[in-house]
Amino acid sequence: MDPGTRSPADTPSGAAAGGVWPVLQVHWNSEEDTLAFASRLATCPALAHATLTLHGDLGAGKTTLVRHLLRALGVQGRIKSPTYAVVEPHSSIDCPFMPDGEVLHIWHFDFYRFSDPREWEDAGFRELFASPGLKLVEWPERAADTLSTVDADIHIEPEAMSTSSRDEADSVRSVRFTAYTPTGRHLLAVLQA
Repeated sequence: MDPGTRSPADTPSGAAAGGVWPVLQVHWNSEEDTLAFASRLATCPALAHATLTLHGDLGAGKTTLVRHLLRALGVQGRIKSPTYAVVEPHSSIDCPFMPDGEVLHIWHFDFYRFSDPREWEDAGFRELFASPGLKLVEWPERAADTLSTVDADIHIEPEAMSTSSRDEADSVRSVRFTAYTPTGRHLLAVLQA
């Protein structure tokens, strides 16, 4: 089993009927497809308190997806990768599904350099994950058992090069969205609509 994949024992809400996690498999043929995926996801109010994990090798497109999602949620200003900081906080006063004047809090985690679970406690991550808001987590497998309930996993993998030009082949991604909780299933339904 992929180390980032949750099993029924790992996620308290249990699998959907039949013991199978609901999954959406799509292909992104370009960055415009990544933008469309992020924009669709950003329309779902369930996202306001979701925890999404992002899986994929370096350069797979995890941070690109996050940037498009944050823009679609109304985040203004520079959106930095949290690779060195481990977490970058964001907020949006212009989120399309939040009531007027209410702020959506977002935390973008990148645990690529995370090596010691004690860092979790020292950095106050338990409190961040317990607070309201959207949590986006790159390299969740490096945080081991410290993550709270994950609503959905997004796996992004570059596809093998086709006979088209290298630039086009580099942009083609296979994407798998797996929902684990009722929140994850709401997000999945929006993506399937």
